[in-house]
Amino acid sequence: MKETMEIHTIQSVYFVGAGGIGMSALVRYFLSKGKRVAGYDRTPSELTARLMAEGAQIHYEEDVALIPDECKNPATTLVVYTPAVPATHVELVYFREHGFEVHKRAQVLGLITRSSKALCVAGTHGKTTTSTLTAHLLHQSAIGCTAFLGGISKNYGTNLLLSQDSPYTVIEADEFDRSFHQLSPYMSVITATDPDHLDIYGTYEAYLESFRHYTSLIQPGGALILHTGLSLQPDVQTGVRVYTYSRDEGDFHAENIRIGGGEIYIDFVAPDARINDIRLGVPVSINIENGVAAMALAHLNGATDEEIRRGMDSFRGVDRRFDFKLKTDRIVFLSDYAHHPAEIAQCVRSMRELYNDRKLTGIFQPHLYTRTRDFYQEFADSLSLLDEVILTEIYPAREQPIPGVTSQLIYDHLRPGIEKTLCRKEDVLNLLARKPVEVLIVLGAGDLDNYAPAITQLLQKRLKNDASCETT
Repeated sequence: MKETMEIHTIQSVYFVGAGGIGMSALVRYFLSKGKRVAGYDRTPSELTARLMAEGAQIHYEEDVALIPDECKNPATTLVVYTPAVPATHVELVYFREHGFEVHKRAQVLGLITRSSKALCVAGTHGKTTTSTLTAHLLHQSAIGCTAFLGGISKNYGTNLLLSQDSPYTVIEADEFDRSFHQLSPYMSVITATDPDHLDIYGTYEAYLESFRHYTSLIQPGGALILHTGLSLQPDVQTGVRVYTYSRDEGDFHAENIRIGGGEIYIDFVAPDARINDIRLGVPVSINIENGVAAMALAHLNGATDEEIRRGMDSFRGVDRRFDFKLKTDRIVFLSDYAHHPAEIAQCVRSMRELYNDRKLTGIFQPHLYTRTRDFYQEFADSLSLLDEVILTEIYPAREQPIPGVTSQLIYDHLRPGIEKTLCRKEDVLNLLARKPVEVLIVLGAGDLDNYAPAITQLLQKRLKNDASCETT
């Protein structure tokens, strides 16, 4: 970011792509600083409605005439855009042609956090839950933090936490478009480096090199906490401590894991400490590993054993991450953001561990044509861990269709004998109305989750009708 504009000189901030989960945290940050905030997004959503209620002006048509007058002064207006918006976007073109400072979200995050101790969580998957849990552990402790999160925390109902006096900022570090190269981490967790975003990187080697460069940005005196077994050779500066972690091994790990009766208890083991009898507030097995990483960051930065134990117990999770919508002894309904084969496999295995005697049905909406093209076999393998698969059409997000790339590619490679259905997302409710389910999981990062409230109502009505039949 140019030195001509500092945070205190900015009067207005305009967001091109205001409704994205990462962008919305910055919208809220600048609103909290008393700035005039406006922007564009492609479609209305619950999140954009909430941002407007909090004071942002947002419109949904590409039209320079809709940009507020107070956002048309290049000397006092910062323009922030998401890489998901095409360079031909008419408003983005206007700002660039008229001398505005135009920056990616990650560049602005870098500016905000450079003067703080940034605790960053990077990785192909697990980073949203791990960073949100880290923020909760610190926020409810005496240490505190500011946090820019990639999901809505159920504890706080927001993706932004603010502290006036804590030196720590928790950030979900996004590898898409090499955005995390704009950050200056004090400490970082890297959860996973499974290949993804090959439309950006081209090869897995280039993807790994991007993570390697990211590790070189960690500041001396800080630390890297690396998941065991990754294909990553870090390139840290002198004075950066390197630790390993996982569920069962590494410098930080869990022992004495107890799973049963809908509860999970663990002992947390650090190089210099042990915290016994920690209860997971969100009792799914993948959160053992996420919890170890979050506790490692909290422990290294001064949270006490009791603060860590209390924070793990009181964590309520993140919207669309192992998000239980209905949980009864007859029907369980879960929504999960999993949109990468490894995430889907983790989700299904965690649910199988909790409900090993129940039929697991998954509804998956693939996200991006390129990701489907690159990983259709891996998606089929992960989804084949289910008992039944319902596939909807691909959610395009920022992409145009690719000839021959449809959900049929995944469908055709599911394991022989599995129950499987292809349907339009609009037909999902009608399909479920005719289909008995025991454990239902909605998977994907697209808009299928918009149907979750209606699915919940349908299943609740079924439970009520079943109960009526039993009493007659």
